[in-house]
Formats: sequence, structure tokens, C-alpha cells
Amino acid sequence: MTTEPRSRARRRHDTEQRLARDVDLWVASASPDGLPYLVPLSFDWDGEALLLATPAGSPTGRNLAAARTARLALGPTRDVTVIDGHVEVLRIDALPAQTGDRFAARTGFDPRTSAGSYLWFRITPRRIQAWREADELRGRELMRDGRWLV
Repeated sequence: MTTEPRSRARRRHDTEQRLARDVDLWVASASPDGLPYLVPLSFDWDGEALLLATPAGSPTGRNLAAARTARLALGPTRDVTVIDGHVEVLRIDALPAQTGDRFAARTGFDPRTSAGSYLWFRITPRRIQAWREADELRGRELMRDGRWLV
């Protein structure tokens, strides 16, 4: 890339913008015996945590419920945000109606009305990294232990 590396403050700003406007991300999880699984899912960001929904019996649903951790990735490979987070599992009827309504409006998908047994997964970031090219690898960690570093 021909642009100068972004400052960490600029990367945080860009990351927060991406969380506010993007709708889909990649969710990486692993089974208890270590079998990896990667799937795209829609999400909503409330400023503190990401909300996802998937069937309880799907590989992702089972993995997230068992491990209570996930790795999420947003953006293209040359402008990536990687989020490691703690997973809270919630019954589909456990959230206030306005939270489910916001998710449905943002994503175009309402798991509350879908066939099958869906669960909500609320993922609170513990670590966030963001970089574009090799020149941004230094300083890519923006959040550690759930606290912004910039």
C-alpha cells in the first residue's frame, strides 16, 4: 500500500466505525477435541459487545457454548480487525424485545422467528487487533484484557 501506517488512535477509530457499520464477520471456534470451524455470521454491536445468533445444535453454537471464547474477524485481508472475546450464551427469549428488534433491523434476519432452536451469543471483546499491511503489524494491539490501549 502507498499510504503511511495509521496511528493506533486512527486504527481504533476505524475499528469502531467498522463495528458500527459492518453487518457480517467471520467467527472462528473449535470443538472440545480441537476441530476448527469457521463461519460467517451477522452481528450487532452495542458499543460494548457483539451480538450473534446461530442454532444451538450447529457446530458454531456447540463450540461457542462449550468453550465460551471466540475469535472474530472483520474486513478484507488487507484491512483486518481480529477480536478475541468472552462468550455469554443466552436463550433466544432472554433479551429485551428492543435488542432483538435492533439485531433484526440491522442484519435483516430475526432468529426469534426462525425455525429451529437458536441461541444468542453475546461476545465481549478481551483483545482487539487491527492492521492493513506489514507496516502496521507494530502497534496492532488496540485492546488488551478488555481495555482500550489508546
